[in-house]
Amino acid sequence: MSTPTVEAAINELMDWEWHAVEELLAKRGLLGDGLLIEDYTGLMSWLESVTRYTVVHSASVAVLFVNSFPVDAISFHRDLLGSDDPKSFFTLMPRT
Repeated sequence: MSTPTVEAAINELMDWEWHAVEELLAKRGLLGDGLLIEDYTGLMSWLESVTRYTVVHSASVAVLFVNSFPVDAISFHRDLLGSDDPKSFFTLMPRT
């Protein structure tokens, strides 16, 4: 079994939840013209206890996933990269 590439991981995660990501980006005023899954170029993922956090980003937006569900989106900025706690840039709302 081979290790998935970053590109494959982004595509898989975004394909599963693209509709929810699109709604989230629209709600935050971040949905641009012609936004495609291929626009997302970076991924960082980590575990805290039993919760998986994943940030998928393009040059303009970043989306936070909690256990494969998109929970927030922000304008991307370089401070996210290398941050000790990338999720602190996002708003974690309780799921209903």
